[in-house]
Amino acid sequence: MSTAITVVGLGSGGEDQLTLGILKRLQKASRIYVRTLDHPVCKDLENLHLSLTSFDSIYEAKSSFPEVYDSIANELIQLAKQGTVGEEIVYAVPGHPMVAEATVGLLKERCAEQGIPLSILGGESFLDEAFIRLGFDPIEGFQLLDAGVIDRELLQPKLHTVIGQVYDVFTASDVKLSLMEVYPDDTKIIVGHALGIEGQEVIQEVELYELDRVEGYGNLSLIYIPKSDNEQLTRRTFGRLHEIVEILRSPEGCPWDREQTHASIRKNLIEETYEVLETIDDDDPDHMKEELGDLLLQIMLHSQMEEELGTFDVYDVIQGLNDKLIFRHPHVFGDNKAEDAGEALANWEAMKVEEKKLKGQAKEGTSILDGVPRDLPALMKAYKLQKKASKVGFDWDRVEDVFIKVEEELSELKEAIKLNYAAEEQMLELGDVLFATANISRFIGVDPEEALAATNRKFTRRFKYIESRLAEQGKTIEDSTLEEMEACWQEAKQELKDY
Repeated sequence: MSTAITVVGLGSGGEDQLTLGILKRLQKASRIYVRTLDHPVCKDLENLHLSLTSFDSIYEAKSSFPEVYDSIANELIQLAKQGTVGEEIVYAVPGHPMVAEATVGLLKERCAEQGIPLSILGGESFLDEAFIRLGFDPIEGFQLLDAGVIDRELLQPKLHTVIGQVYDVFTASDVKLSLMEVYPDDTKIIVGHALGIEGQEVIQEVELYELDRVEGYGNLSLIYIPKSDNEQLTRRTFGRLHEIVEILRSPEGCPWDREQTHASIRKNLIEETYEVLETIDDDDPDHMKEELGDLLLQIMLHSQMEEELGTFDVYDVIQGLNDKLIFRHPHVFGDNKAEDAGEALANWEAMKVEEKKLKGQAKEGTSILDGVPRDLPALMKAYKLQKKASKVGFDWDRVEDVFIKVEEELSELKEAIKLNYAAEEQMLELGDVLFATANISRFIGVDPEEALAATNRKFTRRFKYIESRLAEQGKTIEDSTLEEMEACWQEAKQELKDY
């Protein structure tokens, strides 16, 4: 058996914040260890002739707080092992042992593993003084954050927010940058030092951009942002988007939105997707931002319709996507390795197969072509079908063989037109030419849909150039001859310098 460890809280400030029960426990203790002497009550305890052994030397020896906390916990464990049964080691920490006290968390874990008796006694935390001195009731909605691990996902403007562990101006600067991702630069922020300690307390209101210009940051500092119902603060949150779409579809919402079904807005999803693609092709980030929002709206609407039926909601969609991304990237979230994009893609494809097995979707009788969406644009679908078939060896060995196939299909199309085959037969022969041509793209590493899209853009630029040049000559496209248009076309090829 080992010596027991008892953790006690020293309160948030001087002797007035130290509970009578904790004081009596300290007075009876034979050995008192404190995490740091840099706490107002330590001088009061020494004035009562209590002997305190601190771990301040570890702070000087280690380069990071996690290393400090780890070393303190390990040293306490060793002291307990070396002690005798029936003795007690009292470990005193600032504030409350279970509020922002990493060493206590480590002790809970390690004492349980090694059979060392551990008890924890409370104490007044810095939050108790914060509620009083800053004047807010936590039941209105409250969150406590660590200055060292803040990100925008944790920030909730509708809650009172207290940020602790603001040790210095550098930490305050990091907090400022994180807050600026959610709050306007002129948001009123409260900085508190040594709350409730007579002669040391400082409470100062500053604008957010000034946060790292405040003096006096230290072990007893915190930052407070009052809760706010300001609509502008929630406009950047996903939760607000979900709420808006829910309102639009509600009985009190928009009549048009309420009437829509999956089928009625099906085409909108396709149109918005192509509008996003257009902004990508135009390299237009501002327009892209808007069009991505329109595309996201379609996803939100379809998800909301299913939420109303009770089948799933948009958060189920997000969870499913997160699960898929983690599962299909074992080289990122697991133990697999991927040295390049090719290996990463191989991992992805392997996990897709494994995923289907786990879901019971890998059944006998399924086709290798399964998984190609039915409603893809035809050229894109041809490319994907051919790519799947090639994986099992149904393919040509050389691109030259594909050219021979294209010429063969082109000859059959010519014959169908020359002999005046039925319109449907001519259509199928044309389809064969396009399908065979799409095969070339795989051999040269080009997506046929992108290739044709690029040619469409090139044609559009050149044709508009023709219209512009003819207009300069006082002519319209309708009034011009083919020879005049061809001359402008050749000019466009030179002037626009595209391929």
